[in-house]
Amino acid sequence: MNQSEELTLPRRLRRLRVSKSVRSLVQENRIEVDDLIAPLFVHEREGGPEAVESMPGVWRFSIEDTVHECRSLWDLGIKAVAIFPSIDPQNKDPDGSAGLNPDNLIYRAVRAIKQALPELVVITDVALDPFTSHGHDGLLNEETGDVDNDRTVAMLCQLAVLEAEAGADWVAPSDMMDGRVQAIRSALDRAGYTRTSILAYSAKFASGFYGPFRDAIGSKAAAGTSYLDKGTYQLNPGNAREAIQDALLDEAEGADMLMVKPAGPYLDIIRSLRERTLLPLVGYQVSGEYSQLQAAAQLGWLELERTRDESLLAIKRAGADLILTYFAKEIAQALKGGVSP
Repeated sequence: MNQSEELTLPRRLRRLRVSKSVRSLVQENRIEVDDLIAPLFVHEREGGPEAVESMPGVWRFSIEDTVHECRSLWDLGIKAVAIFPSIDPQNKDPDGSAGLNPDNLIYRAVRAIKQALPELVVITDVALDPFTSHGHDGLLNEETGDVDNDRTVAMLCQLAVLEAEAGADWVAPSDMMDGRVQAIRSALDRAGYTRTSILAYSAKFASGFYGPFRDAIGSKAAAGTSYLDKGTYQLNPGNAREAIQDALLDEAEGADMLMVKPAGPYLDIIRSLRERTLLPLVGYQVSGEYSQLQAAAQLGWLELERTRDESLLAIKRAGADLILTYFAKEIAQALKGGVSP
């Protein structure tokens, strides 16, 4: 074909990419501020905010500073936060008994946030790993050393009721025990918390991407220099069908929303679930996803804003309705400034 000749084509898809305005008009997926949930770490040590070394730009806040941060997020349009406690090691034991203290850190933090910002949706983790000295998400069987499913579920029910009593709007069981959604729903209803929603960590994988989070809450230290093996309760990364079964069981047991964690490495699971459920889907862009982008950007290997926005769009495009992300605040700031991911 002569270089001067034009192809005769009935469809030229580049016509939809010809300018920034056209590309914006036909964009299929966008990140909006209403898509974002901001995870926050709270501690009760003296002094100001503590930087999480493995998560640049992320801090552990006192309760007072957490409330201040929640006000900033609310002013930016973010309507939900997920609160994770960093418990002093001296308050941990093998049974995670501090979790049942109605005046512990997480309950005091929730009460303070809801008093200051009643309309802000506060999400609490229902798991024992912040409180156990061994770092596992449940109570250990003395004979086998494995997490005891049914004993753990009984304690999770107590945690969920205490969290609802403190003012949590959504309780989020993250432990991956069998049957815990149904048991928690029954416990909440019996206690009169029929309006408290369950955001179930329905497809939570035994992932290597959780390291910085464990650093942030202090459960990493329980395992010494290596990460705990949680493979008997968290999902095998190679199993997609099993993940779908777990999630659909949570739906049948009364979950109001389903979560996939981590989000980025498991976009196929989000897509498969989107095709099988009408419930809202949540993707958790976990600490390791956040930190690897930060680290690569600091080394000059990636453009942080572009890869940040692309990673979030991928989660939304796969089918997630909501995204937990440590980028929530800066995304909200960009949106307020008129920049759309």
